[in-house]
Formats: sequence, C-alpha cells, structure tokens
Amino acid sequence: MIEVTNIRKAKRGDEQALMGLVQELADFEKAPDEVINTPEQLAIDLFDDQLCDCFVYEVDGVIRGMALYYISYSTWRGRCLYLEDLYIQPEFRRTGIGLKLFQILVDEAKKLGVKRMDWQVLDWNESAIKFYEKIGATLDPEWINGRLFF
Repeated sequence: MIEVTNIRKAKRGDEQALMGLVQELADFEKAPDEVINTPEQLAIDLFDDQLCDCFVYEVDGVIRGMALYYISYSTWRGRCLYLEDLYIQPEFRRTGIGLKLFQILVDEAKKLGVKRMDWQVLDWNESAIKFYEKIGATLDPEWINGRLFF
C-alpha cells in the first residue's frame, strides 16, 4: 500500500489532532500532567488571534507530526522565529520527515525575514541533539532557561 504524505499549514479542525501530539510529546518528555492547554484554546491562538502558526505532517490524511512556532524578538537581532515544538510520532521518525519539516520551517523563517531561529532541546534527548548537530545547529550550553507560571 502506498502512503500519501503531505506537509501543510495547520487549519481549523486540526486542533484536536495537534493537542494529541502535544500530549504525546509531554508524555515523551516525562511531563504528562503539565499540559493544561485545550484544543479550543489552541484553535483561538492559532486561527483567531494568530499568536502562533504550525506546519503539520500528514500520512494518508492523518496528522503524524508538527512544527509549531511563533515570532519572537531579540533586542540584538530583531525579529526571530521560535520553534516551540517539533514532534514526529515515533513510528514515522528516521524517514527524513523531521529534516523536511525543519527545512520548511527554515524556509518560512527566511520568507518572514527573521534574523535568527531559536528552540530548546532537553539535555537527555540524545536523538534530538544528534539531529540538530547533524544539520549544523548551535546548541548553546551557556544559557539557563528562566520561567514563571501563572
């Protein structure tokens, strides 16, 4: 059976599948109870308020991966693109799709005229670290993340 794959921008109606991927990612990152977002809020943020945007990877019409991002700002550089989550379901990894999805995001960053693209990777996620090193990304050990929850 031939699988039909597609990468496209997220559209209204994708929010349930996207939140399913978000939960899978949280489970993988050993933080399953940290997700408090909802499909309804994600739809508002993506499509109404346009706070973020997302590319999705489909196999036979089913979303199997995503790259969710937003525009951030650097006082040193100006506009930046922040990759919040790049996630591909495990059974679809190591097929080159992560690289394709990442490249589409790089192309989007260039189209938007940003000066830098940022993301985080957990220090124990060796496969992700190897992926980013393979594409020539700089992984900066100097910065410590700060965070407040409200």
